[in-house]
Amino acid sequence: MDDPERIARDYAACELRNNLTRRPTGLYCEGTFDTWLCWPHTAANSTVYEHCPEFVHGFSPELFAHKECTENGTWFTHPLTGMPWANYTTCVKPEDDVSEIITVYEVGYSVSLVALLLSLAILFYFKSLRCARITVHMNLFASFAANNATWLLWYGLVTRAPDTLAASPAWCRALNVALQYVLLTNYTWMLCEGLYLHTVLVSAFVSERRLVRALLAAGWLLPVPPALIYAARRAAADDQLCWMDDGPPRPELAVLVCVTVVLNLAFLCNIVRVLCTKLRAGGGAGGAARPSATALHALRATCLLAPLLGLQYLLTPFRPDRSASWWLAYEYVSALTISLQGLCVAVLYCFCNGEVLAQLRRRWRVLTFRPRANSTTNTTVSFVRSAAGGAGEDKV
Repeated sequence: MDDPERIARDYAACELRNNLTRRPTGLYCEGTFDTWLCWPHTAANSTVYEHCPEFVHGFSPELFAHKECTENGTWFTHPLTGMPWANYTTCVKPEDDVSEIITVYEVGYSVSLVALLLSLAILFYFKSLRCARITVHMNLFASFAANNATWLLWYGLVTRAPDTLAASPAWCRALNVALQYVLLTNYTWMLCEGLYLHTVLVSAFVSERRLVRALLAAGWLLPVPPALIYAARRAAADDQLCWMDDGPPRPELAVLVCVTVVLNLAFLCNIVRVLCTKLRAGGGAGGAARPSATALHALRATCLLAPLLGLQYLLTPFRPDRSASWWLAYEYVSALTISLQGLCVAVLYCFCNGEVLAQLRRRWRVLTFRPRANSTTNTTVSFVRSAAGGAGEDKV
């Protein structure tokens, strides 16, 4: 968005333009360049208008941005940053407003976040469920929960606050970096899910404790270098708008995403191959023998794993231009599939998990069991009376 060559070229042109322009009489604001537009010398207590920049995604060049020169001859400063500020919030056409799509994202992320937190609470509560496989699931849940919570913060604090977006304070840019990091952890933990299933299925004698330790390090640490490179590049370019960018994917982020998706696809293909081999070998003489429980469990896990490996990002890799007739439909479908992915994870790996459902049923029976009042006493009294009656008959 902020090309250094364009900035240098436009800055030189702006300096030349302002040097050749006659200055207003009396108090005035000195002409300036804010990396987007060139603002001319402007008389105090007045507002200057310029066409919106066409290189900013979502801006309409036929609309106008404006900058205010205060009565004391200084440019208006934003209260959050204390820096001179121009109003670019008027550069978006009402029909280009995506607030309804953002609402779909917010609702989807909220539903997913509740489901993920409930899943984590269930798995933390039932200690009998703790195993290597559940540990991997819990970290995947935590990754998606962190991603959903960060997106909700972004939409609430940045996207729906044009002043904050235009001022681009440091905390806003830090939130953007955090958002990129947790988004990458979704992919790395999807990779960890595939790697765990592949390793357990192919290598029967692997140490699960060591495997889980390696997955913990990979799931949370692999996204750190790309996120740091991303932050350094954005800071060096002095990007604005809280580093929000609707352009093509950043290479430092896209590389890790592509590698994890391709590896997961390879794991899935090999898992299916191994399972088919084991299932064919499971048939004994006459085909009477059934496949092993381990093979069937791995097959079920493979079917559940497929929608969690990010393969949907390979199916819809190209975002259409806003002028395309199906752009709005694409955005709504993307909003639903992306924001509800956490709900899908929680349902498949927790709410539909047989072990979890068994624990919940057992706990429910314990909570709802109510023994009949005085049942033990009544039984004892009846026994005593029967014994006494029998003794009386003997005496007679």
